[in-house]
Amino acid sequence: MALAACFDLDIDEAFVKQLAEYEPLRVVFRDAGFASDSVKINVEQIFAQKSPNTDVKVI
Repeated sequence: MALAACFDLDIDEAFVKQLAEYEPLRVVFRDAGFASDSVKINVEQIFAQKSPNTDVKVI
């Protein structure tokens, strides 16, 4: 998978972990879309563990 973008309004850690399994080259999230601040903080760590080559952006 080359690019994944998620602009949902209720992104949780389970979704992020499942998305990381696909190992996309780049993933883009909506800043206001995370279910909580802790999910937003953990996104980088989840991708670093499960898909270290993924470029993660939050817009």
